[in-house]
Amino acid sequence: MDAPFRLTSLAHGGGCGCKLAPSVLRDILAKMPEARPYAAMMVGIETGDDAAVYRLNDAQALIATTDFFTPIVDDPRDFGRIAATNALSDVYAMGGTPIFALAVVGMPIDKLPVETIQEILGGGASVCADIGIPVAGGHSIDTPEPVYGLVALGLVHPDRVLRNVGAKPGDRLVLTKGLGVGIQGAALKRGALSDEGYAAMVASTTQVNVLGADMPALPGVRAMTDVTGFGLLGHALEMVRGSGLGLSIDFAALPLLDGVADLAAAGIRTGASTRNWASFGAEVKLGPALPAWGRDLLCDPQTSGGLLVAVSPDGLEAVLAKARERGFGRASVIGTFNAGDATVTVA
Repeated sequence: MDAPFRLTSLAHGGGCGCKLAPSVLRDILAKMPEARPYAAMMVGIETGDDAAVYRLNDAQALIATTDFFTPIVDDPRDFGRIAATNALSDVYAMGGTPIFALAVVGMPIDKLPVETIQEILGGGASVCADIGIPVAGGHSIDTPEPVYGLVALGLVHPDRVLRNVGAKPGDRLVLTKGLGVGIQGAALKRGALSDEGYAAMVASTTQVNVLGADMPALPGVRAMTDVTGFGLLGHALEMVRGSGLGLSIDFAALPLLDGVADLAAAGIRTGASTRNWASFGAEVKLGPALPAWGRDLLCDPQTSGGLLVAVSPDGLEAVLAKARERGFGRASVIGTFNAGDATVTVA
């Protein structure tokens, strides 16, 4: 955690909290020309899914995605590891398995020592090596703020692609990691995050979502996405909009990273959580029993967050058992899809 200077001081935001707000992104994309139909393009931008999917043949589809951001931590190797883990998650969120990656690198060359940049790239490459894939190249530019991430490519059987749509009434919603990464990152910037809190944040954000590749083979799994910059509510809303359903979330069932409730209760939050709520709060109903900090937690941007899995009741135990087997001990049932309109109710 010690560093000669603070990487986070070189960036105006951090991690997935520096993503554009959902409403801003919608405005930017509103006048995009309509895409030509491509017979082999299985998943594009239609429902804001985690990655594009292109059918190669009857047995293989290519998953392609990219993700990069500014530092959420000061340790350069941890920054690289977190950014790589986050980028790879989008392949797993489609039910696929990564095959190789390309590095996306933007660094303020006049501010960062070469050794620091080497540590960032080395951290990302180590995550790829751990799952058995190469970083096969990439692109670098000189930028005012440090930026790092990956282009991640993967494969999946065309019949086993999991999207963020497809849930049915009565399906349960499972979240596989604890919430609160954005709050922890904000506390770190203020010097208010304990060593234990930092260790918990890094452990969560560097846990690769390999569980996603197991989900297509399990009975009753209908839809999946991961929780990143739009927070739990934002990504849950993508699921309900695309499926034409409502969703009830049990706030008390939400898994939290250690110490997050105390930090949130002390008023620590990110600017992104406020922007997120402004973008989609009209589609959410909050119960009166929520703590005062509950809304901030629900909108908290998660860097390298967990998977959201929609699964039928009879397939639920298999999903939870597989999560435990893979080391996702915080995996919890947090809600139920219903036949209501496309809103999320939190009680």
